[in-house]
Amino acid sequence: MAGKNWQAGGKAVTPALAIVGLLGTLVPFSPAWGEAVGFAPSSYIGPAEPDMVWEILIGGIVVCSFLAAVALWIFSALRKVKRSHLRRNAFVSSALNNLNHGVVMTDSRQRIVYCNDRFLEIYGLVRSDIPPHMTGLELLTMRRARGTLDVSPEDFYAIANAPEGLITELPGGRSILSRYFALPNGGSVATHEDCTEQRKLSRQLASTKQFLESVLDNIPVCVAAKSIEDGRYIFANRAFERFSHDKIVGKRADEVFQPDTAAAIEAADAAALRAPLGHYSHEIMIERGSEKRIVASNRVIVRDHNDQPEFLIALFDDVTDRKTLSAELERAKKFLELVVDNIPVSLIVQCVRDGRYLLANRSAEAILNRRREDATGMTAADIFNPKEARLIIARDEAAIRKRGLLTEEHPISTKDGLRLFLTRRVTVLDDAGEPQYLIKTHEDVTDHRQTESRMAHMAYHDGLTDLPNRAAFLQALAQMIEACAGTSEEFAVLSADLDGLKEINDVFGHAVGDKLLIEVARRVQNTARGGVVARLSGDEFGLIIDGKQPAAGLALAEQLAAALENEFMIEGKSVRIGVTTGISVFPRNGTDAASLLANAGAALFRAKAKSRNSISVYEPEMDQQIRDRRVLHQDLSLAIKNNELSLHYQPQAISRHSVADSEVIGFEALARWRHRVRGFVPPSDFIPLAEESGLIVEMGEWILRQACREAASWPTPLQIAVNLSPAQFMHGDVVGLVHSILLETGLAPGRLELEITEGVLIEDFDRGLALLRRLKSLGVRVSMDDFGSGYSSLSYLQAFPFDKIKIDRAFVMNLGHNPQSASIVRAVIGLGHGLGMSIVAEGVETQEQLGFLADDGCDAVQGYFIGKPAPIGQYCALVGRTDETELARKIG
Repeated sequence: MAGKNWQAGGKAVTPALAIVGLLGTLVPFSPAWGEAVGFAPSSYIGPAEPDMVWEILIGGIVVCSFLAAVALWIFSALRKVKRSHLRRNAFVSSALNNLNHGVVMTDSRQRIVYCNDRFLEIYGLVRSDIPPHMTGLELLTMRRARGTLDVSPEDFYAIANAPEGLITELPGGRSILSRYFALPNGGSVATHEDCTEQRKLSRQLASTKQFLESVLDNIPVCVAAKSIEDGRYIFANRAFERFSHDKIVGKRADEVFQPDTAAAIEAADAAALRAPLGHYSHEIMIERGSEKRIVASNRVIVRDHNDQPEFLIALFDDVTDRKTLSAELERAKKFLELVVDNIPVSLIVQCVRDGRYLLANRSAEAILNRRREDATGMTAADIFNPKEARLIIARDEAAIRKRGLLTEEHPISTKDGLRLFLTRRVTVLDDAGEPQYLIKTHEDVTDHRQTESRMAHMAYHDGLTDLPNRAAFLQALAQMIEACAGTSEEFAVLSADLDGLKEINDVFGHAVGDKLLIEVARRVQNTARGGVVARLSGDEFGLIIDGKQPAAGLALAEQLAAALENEFMIEGKSVRIGVTTGISVFPRNGTDAASLLANAGAALFRAKAKSRNSISVYEPEMDQQIRDRRVLHQDLSLAIKNNELSLHYQPQAISRHSVADSEVIGFEALARWRHRVRGFVPPSDFIPLAEESGLIVEMGEWILRQACREAASWPTPLQIAVNLSPAQFMHGDVVGLVHSILLETGLAPGRLELEITEGVLIEDFDRGLALLRRLKSLGVRVSMDDFGSGYSSLSYLQAFPFDKIKIDRAFVMNLGHNPQSASIVRAVIGLGHGLGMSIVAEGVETQEQLGFLADDGCDAVQGYFIGKPAPIGQYCALVGRTDETELARKIG
């Protein structure tokens, strides 16, 4: 009020001052005015004139009054400006203190000239914390000391001056956004905003956005969105970008896809826009490079608040594989229906609930005695006579109660007569575990059972002579031992070996030899007069004779020799044959079948050592030989188990006129045994022993595995030939063994050559032939070894397509000395080539033999002249392996 009052007094003085000034202007004219009115001063002051004194006095008063008036006006104006400035400062301060931002201002010397209350509140300060003349740097230092600034002052100025500002994390989880602005006058303004909630919302928004994008990116369906206005894609998930092989955001369809595909997409977009509900589904063909894919698409139109189309969302799903699978399933269904309809086993499916037939294949018509279409929907009671129906229903109910497989054989009357059928019933359960369907198969096993009967006979009988074989002989021998054990009864075992059979085969052929064996078997049976007679091997027969021994045995042996010494007329040819016999006696020479037969064999061995056509009875001194063989057998068994055997490899080369020109194309793997005491044991000693004892099966597996493993390691992919014994075909799964070893070793099947002798086919021709065909299907090569030394080599060549024929060394070694051998070799070469088979000659030991074979077109040769059997290390260069790699391979 004082100011206001002062301001009002000033306004009253101003007119008075104006009057005083006006009077001052009139003073110089006062003499005239005095003279006019007759006024004269009454006295004078000093020498001056009184009028002059008055003028000066009045002038001074006027000047002082004017100066005072000016001073008062200036003072009033300053008061007014100051009050205006204070009102403005109060307004600005009030406004800044009510801001949500903290504000700090500094002058050109960086002294703090203003700090609002919000700043103090944000950082927990009071006014006293900011003394006069405090600088901005000191304030930042104080904040850093109190833990409300997590960067240095220098970093604060650098970061806060950036457009995005500086975010400081305060204790308690609050976030402060600081921005620093430099003013033109050298001062500065800093704002501080609490952005905790905004950052929290921003993080939540980012998390939500990231979650939604992650969901869309990881769904297997392609999702894309495009703007209706310009047709450009504004979003595409990862699946869509993989599908298009390109980044599509910001592009139109015609910039991403080929023209035909883009046109189809644009047409689908237009159809979605025209759709009443803004939804359109369709399938289109999309080209991706040279590949065409079928895509099922759903399009949805998104509208804005004015219900105008704004965005289009497209969902793609590649249904090419699904459609392909659907087509494949349909084809598979038709295929399975075709298979079920044409399998040779009768198949019937019936409903458990009412017993009605639901399905029957064509083969079942023989059981149902009607067309399968007519049987569908009928029951057993509708089809069969009451007696058969009751039996069938009873067996069906038994299978249903069992809830498993029920198998039985029974005869069924058919149009072809009474046949034996194998019937299998299987119950199919529903989801609740209750019987739903009954599946029945009927297999005609009449021929199979007859074949089994024949095979059972063949298992214990010789295929050529129909005499019992070795297995049957051992069974009979065991029965005789059991019957005579504990009594004074004794009997003799005779092992009779034919003399001269091999020569007859060589001269007249195996056909004559086979017929001779049949006649020999008949005479042996007649001589035995009902006793046990068996064919133990190719030219060995076994007999059992009771009575006083060894007299009865010797008498039978002499009668047998007499019966066989008479000539045989075979195909108009007169042939003669002898017999050498060994005899053992029960119980003095053994109390078990194996011992008796072995001792008879030992006696036979002694008889052959003396002369042909002789008879020998087992004597105790022969035990040492037997013990030696048994010890050798045990040692061989341990050698196989302890991996004491080794393999040597003999080269096989292309037949050329010189060894240097004969390129090695493969090796034959040959087993060798160095006994820890006996030293080197010849293969001619331990191989027959292994075959007699059955160890050849285990040994053969080891040889095959080692040879394949070794050959698979050769850098040069040469052939590897391995011999298979007939025993390996008779015992175990030889096909499965070869297959598993090929997989185990990684050897290519085409590099493996399996050498067999005709003994594989002699024992059981059909089975042996089937196994050879299965081996060929594995991709391996099969060759016939020792061709020309067996019984029916030519017939076997006609029955099976061998890859290779190996000419027996007996013919090769006589080349140049025996014209017949040369003729046989030429004939075999011509025969093999005529059948499309390659020829290998074994036992090549001279240049003359090599030249002869090369001239006559023999494909390959093998023998000491080409290379002796040796460890593969001696042939490193041939298999592409250096000495260093061989050494590394050995030491692992």
